[in-house]
Amino acid sequence: MKDFSLIAPFLDESGRLKSYPTKQKKKLAALEYLATKLEPDKVYTEKEINRLINSWCLFRDPATLRREMYNNHLLDRTQDCSSYWAEKTE
Repeated sequence: MKDFSLIAPFLDESGRLKSYPTKQKKKLAALEYLATKLEPDKVYTEKEINRLINSWCLFRDPATLRREMYNNHLLDRTQDCSSYWAEKTE
């Protein structure tokens, strides 16, 4: 399991992100942390992925986080953005 102590100051007592880090290294760690909340081999609709992201973030910006997860190869999607899934890390 990856060590997410780098983003500990950004997490509340329940492990939810309180804010999105500005420094790139911490930002990537926050995105990787969110990616651990995705079920492997599960395909999510846009509504489902937004709900999941919102359940782990207090600042409610699922579109930005979803896009950043995709841009950093943590999340993949269909071309029409109707389905999302965790990127394979093999």
